[in-house]
Amino acid sequence: MKKQLLALAIGSMVVAPSVAMADKGPTVYGKVNVSYENQDRDRASFSNDAWRLQSNASRLGVKGELDLNIEDVVAVYQAEYQINVDDGGTPFEQRNIFGGFKHATAGTLIAGNFDTPLKRAEMKVDQFGDTPGDIDFLMAGQLRAKNIIQYSSPKLADMLTLNVAFIPGEEFDDVANPDANDGPADAISASLTFQKDIFYGAIAYDSETTTRTRGGSTPRRFVDSDGGAQDPQNDILRFVAGVNTSAFEAGFLYQLAEGANNNMEDTSYLVSGAFKTGNLKLKAQYGLTEGDLTDEERSLWALGADYKVGKNSKVYAFLTEVEEDLSEDKDTTFGIGFDHKFSM
Repeated sequence: MKKQLLALAIGSMVVAPSVAMADKGPTVYGKVNVSYENQDRDRASFSNDAWRLQSNASRLGVKGELDLNIEDVVAVYQAEYQINVDDGGTPFEQRNIFGGFKHATAGTLIAGNFDTPLKRAEMKVDQFGDTPGDIDFLMAGQLRAKNIIQYSSPKLADMLTLNVAFIPGEEFDDVANPDANDGPADAISASLTFQKDIFYGAIAYDSETTTRTRGGSTPRRFVDSDGGAQDPQNDILRFVAGVNTSAFEAGFLYQLAEGANNNMEDTSYLVSGAFKTGNLKLKAQYGLTEGDLTDEERSLWALGADYKVGKNSKVYAFLTEVEEDLSEDKDTTFGIGFDHKFSM
């Protein structure tokens, strides 16, 4: 019996690569990112803190390409889910999931639920993604959109990529909702990204997208917001520039966000940097969002260190703070953790 099982295992190892070579997949991938954190919330009416074990966007996914009976065209697909390692929670939460087609010279067309071009235009600027120092806590625009269709060009001049996405509102126009979002492209997101050698950059624009920032315990779109019901549609312009070498990294992001049907406006800045030596990476970033109506300011700073303990594994430590000036709300978090990435 043991010999039969061994033969089956070896046979599967021989057959699986041949299938993968034919269709470039499926590839199973994911990561487990867990941190142990002390979270200190300081509000005008209360102050408290707690130690918590956090699963930081740990995920499991499958992706690949399928050969088609069309010259130079393949089908592409990805199904990625967040897994809650710390407390179980909901077993799976949808992340970037899509299907589509890729042409060797014409580009890629996909549809599904995934990050907008403006969100992905942050590129490598955010040194503290998926932690309390993530730029999600500072500015609008970090949207994973439902019902989104996107075209991406092939790399132009070996350095430029154009991404254009549109999102139908999927509403029906009737007496109760005469101004329904029932068009083919009620929201639009686009970007032009640049990557050449050690340099990268992007310019991106969103029109009438629905996004939020996560400030403290209450999700808020703008620092001008009081948490009440408001027009969720935003127009956002984002500029990104950075450099990434074997010894150091530096990045800058500027963003202007406006309420599409009101006068709210946010201006955001973020600078980040890192120094690398051997397996150690020391990093820092600072960001500021200013609201033009109330003069409220939200600031974010973060300091951290990553240490690689394997090709796809690291341990890390960080200290972050998110503060709002007028309300005097402040969240400070210290954490240590590990990040293991895998694929097969």
